[in-house]
Amino acid sequence: MRTQVGIIGAGPAGLLLSRLLALQGIDSVVLENRSREYVEARIRAGILEQHTVDTLTAAGVGDRLQRQGLEHRGIHLQYPGTRHTLDFPELCGRTVWVYGQTEVTKDLIRAQLDGGPPLLFEVSDVRPEDVDGDTPRVRFTDADGVPQVLECDVVAGTDGFHGPSRAVVQEAGGRLWERTYPYAWLGILADAAPATDELIYAWHPEGFALYSMRSPTVSRLYLQVDPSERIEDWSDERIWDALDTRMALEGWSVNRGPVTEKSILPMRSFVSAPMRRGRLFLAGDAAHIVPPTGAKGLNLAVADVTLLAQALVRLLQEKETDLVDSYSDRALARVWRCTHFSWWMTSMLHRSGDDFDAQLQLSQLRRVCSSEAAARELAENYTGLPLEL
Repeated sequence: MRTQVGIIGAGPAGLLLSRLLALQGIDSVVLENRSREYVEARIRAGILEQHTVDTLTAAGVGDRLQRQGLEHRGIHLQYPGTRHTLDFPELCGRTVWVYGQTEVTKDLIRAQLDGGPPLLFEVSDVRPEDVDGDTPRVRFTDADGVPQVLECDVVAGTDGFHGPSRAVVQEAGGRLWERTYPYAWLGILADAAPATDELIYAWHPEGFALYSMRSPTVSRLYLQVDPSERIEDWSDERIWDALDTRMALEGWSVNRGPVTEKSILPMRSFVSAPMRRGRLFLAGDAAHIVPPTGAKGLNLAVADVTLLAQALVRLLQEKETDLVDSYSDRALARVWRCTHFSWWMTSMLHRSGDDFDAQLQLSQLRRVCSSEAAARELAENYTGLPLEL
């Protein structure tokens, strides 16, 4: 097999990269070790920055997003007795959209299989080779058990934290940074109309809670729990009672409904540098992971592949190396800014430590709710900073 860009991983990063390259006349093949059904069922993030929405729309995969996505003009910050609204257009002139990563993936797969570049599911034993030269390759076993070799000019590793690409980059020397947080999120999907117009980020002495949504009839809610908790110990009634407690506000209540999915998500930050080795480039979760509090994971992946697509077009069509040579540094500048914002939101809203720490958190929340400058800083980061910092 022969292509210009071999892409390992059919998450949003890999699929969008393939789409952006195809629009510029560059061939690619996408390899994925899971089935299409599994990939399309993964429940992930749901907040899209304006840049992400614009990129998907320009790539021709934004029609359903525009019809079914929910544009949001702000968020509510809450602590006991107080709910304060941050108006994003007023603060920074931008909005965000609620549209699940699952739906983004479905849209990208549909476009890929409708006359787009090859997308191979259920491959195994994937391994990038000879990435330090000009003719790298990817060895893999296809869904029928037949060993294959994909010859290419460039390999893109968009295969997540556990994929093979990051390990190949790290073999040449690199640096890892990691922070594991002492709490996790218990998340549910519920067939219940959201009881709020905007997302609610709630600080409470018993722990953080988040009220989000996926549609006018489906709510997505989260509770801070200890990482050692077992989902089997959390009945639906216990979850709803905890949400009622942590989001309590006079004259308002959480809408309950049938819980259709629930899971516990550990919280951590991770950055791997550099994001390149020779002709192998990392993007998305293969290079970085952030806690979901700042809604940055999917958006960072889109920013990565937007930069990478531009760099690869310049390399493969114009034979210029300036953008690929600077890709890692440019991408990491934004990665670290978003990692800091995600850490800051997480640290401000999740209970840990003693009552002294709790008072510091409340002081920070009151500052954001009372200072236009502090509120603008949150709004600018939340809605998405420029691609190039």
